[in-house]
Amino acid sequence: MSLKVVIFDWDGTLVDSVEHIAESLHAAAEELGFPTLERIAYRNIIGLGMVEALKSLYPGISSQQMQDIREGYSRWFFSKPTTPQHVFKGMAEVLADLGNAGLGRAVATGKSRRGLDAALVSSGLHTHFQVTRCADETRSKPDPTMLEEIIRFYDICADEALMIGDTSYDLEMAQRIGMPAIGVQWGAHNELTLKKFGPRSVVSSVTDLRAELGL
Repeated sequence: MSLKVVIFDWDGTLVDSVEHIAESLHAAAEELGFPTLERIAYRNIIGLGMVEALKSLYPGISSQQMQDIREGYSRWFFSKPTTPQHVFKGMAEVLADLGNAGLGRAVATGKSRRGLDAALVSSGLHTHFQVTRCADETRSKPDPTMLEEIIRFYDICADEALMIGDTSYDLEMAQRIGMPAIGVQWGAHNELTLKKFGPRSVVSSVTDLRAELGL
């Protein structure tokens, strides 16, 4: 079937925010006396919902501890708003060109609704998307529920959409429902990790992504 909708992850795919997320998690954990982990540990959970991420980082974390670290993370993360300068070079043009080609555009992200809504506006990308889904209003990646909700919104089949993301969680959730996917190498996970979930391709530049999309 022909492509009708392109679904994007947010952090590490459209916006250069991976290091800021890792730093914010590290700072919040340090403030509260949690064991401080290597940056790679924080990078590896980017894409998950915050609850799932914290359970992975700190097994056995209590509900109160989780609430404390989430509040600390939010304070650190929102101290640095997402701006148009944080959008990866060329990605705004990719979104515009997909729209001009008549394709739907959506976001499926591990961010909270509060975080995504703020970033959509402050980044200047809010005009490009008809529908977005966040981890705190549905199920966290790699569960494919958010993708299922998006294709239901457009009334299309999974193979009429394409998922683009920088983590294994993005590609695994697409794989689970038979949705084609493209991995991008400029975010949290490396090429080898991305290829484990059978994407159509893994690209290393926005130019290569444009070629894959026929733009």
